Amino acid sequence: MNKQAIILTGLSYTGKTVVGRTIAQMLGWRFVDTDDLVVPLAEGRSIPQIFAEWGEARFRGLEKQALGAACSMGKAVIATGGGVPLDAGNRAMMAGAGVVFWLDAKPSTIYQRMLRDQEQNADPVVRPLMHGEGALERIAAMKDARLPYYTSAADWTVSTDTLDTEEVVTEVLRMYGRLKGRLGMALGGVPTLGDSPDDQTEPTPHGQAFQPSSTGAAAVVSTNSGSYPVFVGNRTLTTLPAKLKALGLGPTVYLVTETNVARHYGDRALGILRDAGLNAEQYTFQAGEASKNLDTAIGLYDWLMERRAERRHTLVALGGGVVGDLTGFVAATYLRGMPYVQVPTTLLAMVDASIGGKTGVNRSAAKNLVGSFYQPRMVMMDVDLLRTLGDRERNEGWAEVIKHAFIRDTALLEAMEANRDALQTLEPSITAKVVAASAAIKADVVSQDERESGVRAILNFGHTIGHGLEAAGGYEALLHGEGVAVGMVGAARISNRMGLLSSDEAGRIEADIERFGLPVRAPGLDLDRVRAAMKLDKKVDNARQRWILMPRLGQTVIRDDVPQDMVNEILEELVR
Repeated sequence: MNKQAIILTGLSYTGKTVVGRTIAQMLGWRFVDTDDLVVPLAEGRSIPQIFAEWGEARFRGLEKQALGAACSMGKAVIATGGGVPLDAGNRAMMAGAGVVFWLDAKPSTIYQRMLRDQEQNADPVVRPLMHGEGALERIAAMKDARLPYYTSAADWTVSTDTLDTEEVVTEVLRMYGRLKGRLGMALGGVPTLGDSPDDQTEPTPHGQAFQPSSTGAAAVVSTNSGSYPVFVGNRTLTTLPAKLKALGLGPTVYLVTETNVARHYGDRALGILRDAGLNAEQYTFQAGEASKNLDTAIGLYDWLMERRAERRHTLVALGGGVVGDLTGFVAATYLRGMPYVQVPTTLLAMVDASIGGKTGVNRSAAKNLVGSFYQPRMVMMDVDLLRTLGDRERNEGWAEVIKHAFIRDTALLEAMEANRDALQTLEPSITAKVVAASAAIKADVVSQDERESGVRAILNFGHTIGHGLEAAGGYEALLHGEGVAVGMVGAARISNRMGLLSSDEAGRIEADIERFGLPVRAPGLDLDRVRAAMKLDKKVDNARQRWILMPRLGQTVIRDDVPQDMVNEILEELVR
């Protein structure tokens, strides 16, 4: 089942409505209060009128109808009435529709909030079962009676007594991504790093590519250090100011970009921000991987200092992976941290670098040796911005999309194979759907493993060799996606020779890579330089190289027992 909703349960005055509305606004999803759906079913009668005229039993029947309608909406934030979990059918509906959160509070907290509502509002909300003489005692008795139903219905409990709205929202979003994966709703399982390589195989993925498009968030990244939405659309750059404001960002924004992107989109993006009333300025540095260094970061620090940038101001990274990585690194370190958002303009950045919070700069020996994990507040992708990419830059992005399909979603792989021509011409509808599916895979993996200590390592399929090839070529002979493409061919061959992947599937990987205009070899590179760069790779653990391999398409294993002679043999095949 496609279980996407965020469902909030609990007694009245625990924050369901205000928390639900806030989350829905952040994600661009629909907010639904089941009480609001009950009223039209009751011919316009209010909740107190239904209780008075028809009784509680009739109300519960209407409430069940309302819940059924809400649970059929897909991506929605649903605030349920306090008695919804009492019914077994209701609990089953919620479990089938999404992740269920119980917003809990002490009876005394609920009572005090109810009194404040009565004092502060000319027309306070009236809860028929909670008001009147002896209300505190009835609230306590009601909670005791409903406790087993709330606990059995909920996937996670948030105690709201001492939390403000923002803190509750953060906790719900943080756990939504984690629980969505744990409850079997994600695109695949979590590989473990046990003692035996045979214990490291992932379960078969469910394959959920091409879900219906939505104006709301395509995915939510939920980590210990931050939760944020990922938006994917076509011609949506104009919505950037509204999305910033929905997240509480602004009014001062610093747009960071590079010379090539600035030529195409700099004035347009700056104008959109300023026309919306934001105080926006633009910083532009020289395009190219060579600019992703400490000198460029220092230049941006100095520019921000001149403008007296503050922690509450926001950096907007408009560009590819170089812009995103550098801007994130500066955001993480300037004033010890300021908010930033990602607006990627390359396909590679959309499906890879912009999601997950990896920031950093390069040193001469290897890429990203200096950096940090620092999550953005939002990622907004407009596939219309891909129109200015050259063929080579576009194709390197497809390397990461194909990689996600190889390791996690064979349905996405089949869809890409069937729609290759449309994707190569960036047909908007199919491109947005494929990018959204790929971004959702990356978001799901990052949510389960923010700092690459477990499942996130599977995203490095093809990177072990790929990064070595890039470094050996001085980061000029191969683009990142091209290095990964050749690296995936190498990883597939290792998987085959280790007795894991069939020859047919290894051949399919190589053929798909080549069909999307990507290289399957990197002739002419110095083997010694490739090997030296691979030794510096971040996936080396206790001097043992960790390899992401495949037993079959859609599944991965993590191995550290690949013979060096086999690695050397395959490297020679790839560079000769």
